[in-house]
Amino acid sequence: MTATVRTAVLGLVCGLIFAAGLVVSGMSDPARVLGFLDFAGAWDPRLAFVMLGAIGVHFTWLRLAPRLQGPSGQAFSRSPHAPVTGALVVGAAIFGVGWGLAGYCPGPAAVSLGLGMREGRVFFVAMLGGMALFRGWSALRSRREPWRQKSAFARRPA
Repeated sequence: MTATVRTAVLGLVCGLIFAAGLVVSGMSDPARVLGFLDFAGAWDPRLAFVMLGAIGVHFTWLRLAPRLQGPSGQAFSRSPHAPVTGALVVGAAIFGVGWGLAGYCPGPAAVSLGLGMREGRVFFVAMLGGMALFRGWSALRSRREPWRQKSAFARRPA
């Protein structure tokens, strides 16, 4: 099995485990997510417990991963911290507004798509449309401003 196939299979297995976790925890149900975001009404804290569990697992992984590295030393390398830019803040705000309005983010949307839920299909198509619009906007912007690097939001070289 080649490294590319092994990586793809590992990604698929991890995605299936993540999907199963979303279904078991009930986080593929948009009503649970919207209940978590409803501080003024019947607030549902279950999403907070799922988030705390995920943070605990990730924290443990970050501590164990360096000890599990093989001879190459790059098996579990972490990416450097990216600067907080205006584009990042705007993108996060758009993501948050969409999550709050629909009750879906990409993970649960993919799960609901797999479960055949109509709302999930509508959200998933809208999400792909937004991604296509951004890609087109980035390409147009990079043609107009050739000094920009691959990212539409990269900083101007000094």
